[in-house]
Amino acid sequence: MTRYPNRISISIEFRKGIDMFGKSVVRDMINRSAESEADRRLFLRSAGVAGLGAVGAGAIATGVATAPTAAAAGISDGAVLNFALNLEYLEAEFYQQAAFGKSLPGSLIGGKGDRGGVIGGRKVNFATPMIAKYAREIAMDELDHVRFLRTALGSAKVARPQIDLKRSFTAAAKAAGLIGANQTFDPFANENNFLLAAFIFEDVGVTAYKGAAPLISNKTYLDAAAGILAVEAYHAGIVRTSLYAKDLQGPARKISDARDSLDGKSEIDKGIGTSKSANLVPTDRNAIAYSRSAPQVLNVVYLNPKRVSRGGFFPQGVNGTIRTSGGKK
Repeated sequence: MTRYPNRISISIEFRKGIDMFGKSVVRDMINRSAESEADRRLFLRSAGVAGLGAVGAGAIATGVATAPTAAAAGISDGAVLNFALNLEYLEAEFYQQAAFGKSLPGSLIGGKGDRGGVIGGRKVNFATPMIAKYAREIAMDELDHVRFLRTALGSAKVARPQIDLKRSFTAAAKAAGLIGANQTFDPFANENNFLLAAFIFEDVGVTAYKGAAPLISNKTYLDAAAGILAVEAYHAGIVRTSLYAKDLQGPARKISDARDSLDGKSEIDKGIGTSKSANLVPTDRNAIAYSRSAPQVLNVVYLNPKRVSRGGFFPQGVNGTIRTSGGKK
């Protein structure tokens, strides 16, 4: 049973928009929410525009086809939300496996693009009951994020891409210097490994949502993204605090340095501090959270500092229009 009963209904929102604001606003919502012209037509049909009298499906459809807005010429809200959905698929699969030993249900993995399977993953034998509780709560949050974004996107949602929870972690651990060249890293072997693996995701999620926020024009979607950002920040705080309590500052610093080496020259990542001084809230000198652009995020999750479109946790790449990493500058 989900803990977020008030899901966005795209059809209802569009009808309200038509009644209250007129066709220009609705047209902009459609442009910003769909990734393609076909998506826009689907949104029009799902909104029931044809039966709304004076506004008329023809008038809006014509406006969409012949007079695209300036916003529509850039990155659509649909593209941004689908990019976020790819990341939520990754996090949800990781936590579902760690907490419950299972993958996402079939009803939550379909959509546009190539649907892929999940490599690796199993339930963690937690030694600390509190950490097991953390894992279960975060797993349910991430599951609800997937549900929410898929509902918001409607027919424009992308499918879960292929996800690697096995070889990718070994590659990440080697890059960070946590293990040797001939060793493997199993994030599900014990709770310490689980926390270190979770640390890879959570800080990236926070910076990704903060970086994406300025790209979203629809206020409803922006509010939702801000809410998810807050939740991801809570998750990151839990993971960072748990790592600090276990004196895992050294491994955490190595992971932070490895992430920073992938996303460019600027330092936008920090460890959890030292035994003498904690750094549980990573911020710049103004106490503001760091941001990553979508290409920078892909550099990290693809585990590659170059301009590529697949690798690491997503062996075949992510689904959607935002799928190429940025390369180091």
